[in-house]
Order: sequence, then structure tokens, then C-alpha cells
Amino acid sequence: MSTTTLRSKKSPYLFLLPAVIFMVVILIVPIVSGLRLSFFQWQLRDIAKAPTFVGFRNYGELFSNEYFWESVKVTIMFTASVVSLEIIAGMILALLLEEGVAGLRLFRTLFILPIMVAPVVVGVMWRFMYNPAYGKLNYFITSMGFEPVGWLSDPSIALFSVIISEVWQWTPFVFLLCLAGLQGVPKELSEAATVDGANYLQMLFRVKLPYMASIIGITAVLRLIDAFRSLVVILNLTNGGPGVSTEVLSLHLYKLAFTGQRLGLASTVAVILLLLIVCLSIFLIVKSVRREER
Repeated sequence: MSTTTLRSKKSPYLFLLPAVIFMVVILIVPIVSGLRLSFFQWQLRDIAKAPTFVGFRNYGELFSNEYFWESVKVTIMFTASVVSLEIIAGMILALLLEEGVAGLRLFRTLFILPIMVAPVVVGVMWRFMYNPAYGKLNYFITSMGFEPVGWLSDPSIALFSVIISEVWQWTPFVFLLCLAGLQGVPKELSEAATVDGANYLQMLFRVKLPYMASIIGITAVLRLIDAFRSLVVILNLTNGGPGVSTEVLSLHLYKLAFTGQRLGLASTVAVILLLLIVCLSIFLIVKSVRREER
């Protein structure tokens, strides 16, 4: 084998090496450090002292804590609702704007504005809108003769209020991906289905959606990962209240680390949260690939 051929085979790996090193430093090292810390007891106020090894005691304490399981329940409800509503709303918007319409670029620009707003601003903005005394939502409700609603103070609807704010911000992201997927469907498939006598619904469910299965799957995974990590908006809106009705795992982790100052137990929550995200992401990816193969 000549030197030139050997160099040409090694070149791709040399170009990838900086990216691999960067990923190891910013991704693998923190994960391993967090996993290691979950087996130790370490108080934030005693950060200068060496952590104490406690084995699986943190996991045992966490699994026997009812507030942890309530956070898991809230996280699953929040994530499932957010991802489902965003995909449905994003797909509906994409279908409405699938055909070339006047001002499509303007619509795209307007739709992506919520994505550009910082989460802390979204939390403050929706907190003002949900305010029971001077919020715009209660203003319209009372102007129609109804009683004001405790959007963030009523445990039965507080989680729903948080879900609405999250859906408002990230539906445009799903819309853009779905619109790109719809516009990528080959015209030959649509024309063949039309010739065979397919109506709009048959075209949608038997041609367009199956062709977009991989895009929808990737979109769901991306939003799933981000929804599991949601913190800033919920922290600004409710801080997990009333009670623990809106306390997702990421907020539970935050409180353990910075309010309870228990870094080891907080790392345990982080490990479990990571495992949940990885397992659900793999499940969605495998399901999407199998559907596309069929």
C-alpha cells in the first residue's frame, strides 16, 4: 500500500479527532463524574471536604422518597403532553401552509419568533398573563362574566398552564421540521395516489405521514430530550408549586443541589433522568425505523 493511499484513508479520522476529543471532554467526562458522585455523600456547604462513599444509599433513599416518584409522574405527564401537542399542532400548521401561499416567508418568520425568546423571558411573560389580578387571560374571562381562574395557584390546572407555555414556545420548531418533511414528499407519489383515486385523508395517512415517519420520529426525540430537561420556564412560573404539582425531575434535582445542598443525591437524580431520556429516545428511534422499513 502506497503512502498516499494510507494517508487518504487516515485523513477522515484525523479530521474527526478534534470533534471526538471535544465530545469526550464536554460530554463523557461530566457523565462519568456525575455517575461517580451519585455513590457519594457530599454537602455543598462542605465542598472543600472530600466526599464520603455511601454506595447505593442515595439510590435507596431516592426510591423510597414519595416526592421523587411524584416528580417522575409529573415529568412523564408533562413530557408526553408537550411532545404530543407540539407534534399535532406543528403538523396542522404545516399542512395548512404546505401549498405555496402568499406571504409564506412572513408566516415562517412570525412562527419562529417564540423560539428566539429566552426561556426566562417566556416564564416571566406567561406569569404576567396568568396573574389572577391583572393577567390578560383572566381579564378576558371576567369580561365574559366568568369567575377568574387560578392558573398557577390551582393544583388541578397548574401543570396544564405550564404545558401551554412550553407548547407555545416550541410548536414553531416542530412546524418548521414538519413543513420541510411535507415539501420533501416526492410529487410522483402524490400524483400516483391521486390517479388511484385517493382522497385527502387517504393521501395524508397512506402517503405523506408514512414517508415522513423518520422526520416525525427525530422531531419527537429532539423534543422529548428538551422537554425532560425543562427547568427555567417552570422555575419562573411556579417553582414546582402549588405543592409539587409542577415539580419535574430537573427542578427536583435543582432543589436537591442548591436548596438542600445534597450534591450526591442530586447526581443520583441526574443519572436516573439521563437513563430515562436514553431509554425513551432509543424506543422512539427504533419504533420510527421499523415503521419506515414497513
